[in-house]
Amino acid sequence: MARKIPPETILDDMTIREALSLLSSGSVTAEQLALACLERIRKFPEPFVHLMEESALTHARDIDSKRAAGDPLGPLAGLPVAVKDLLDIAGAPTASGSPVSFELREATKNAKIVERLQQAGVVIVGKTHLSELAFTGLGYNPHYDTPFSPFGEQLLPGGSSGGSAVAVAQSLVLGAVGTDTGGSIRIPAAWCGVTGFKPTFGVVPLEGCQCLCEGLDS
Repeated sequence: MARKIPPETILDDMTIREALSLLSSGSVTAEQLALACLERIRKFPEPFVHLMEESALTHARDIDSKRAAGDPLGPLAGLPVAVKDLLDIAGAPTASGSPVSFELREATKNAKIVERLQQAGVVIVGKTHLSELAFTGLGYNPHYDTPFSPFGEQLLPGGSSGGSAVAVAQSLVLGAVGTDTGGSIRIPAAWCGVTGFKPTFGVVPLEGCQCLCEGLDS
């Protein structure tokens, strides 16, 4: 019989590998993980600039239904993740951290990386804070509440993907997507005590990403 996890501790110290194993065994459902993430985000909202609660829960329930029916699922099915607000998600706003400089717009199609994530079965719960226009490695943005490093109050998270790093460090999600020009994934990962990886340039398409520098971004 599958081991059941109490809902109040469902995300504590959970890794991606553990989450996928628990989902596969039926110990937790995709909906339970999504609800646990959203509950934590409500208590600590600063890493996020846009929540996608309705679509996240709808997608999670759909995954649970397919799993129960024995339908094929992607390798990351049910995993709750966040996406940096530099990447387009159809139907969601993309501000690039700068609602003053750019008119807030609603994306009409998904960024290519978002398409790949959805094909893999992840549940996107929201879009994360970043330095304005992804510029600077500090993680500060005057237009939003700055999410501080988990190592202490008033300690900046690093940037520009600071919201993504803090969201993972605080177990608000189990994974998050950032972008990196000259350290924008690696710096906040180091400052927040999580693993950050910049893929080789060109491996992940930049279509649908509001790039800082198209010749360097990954």
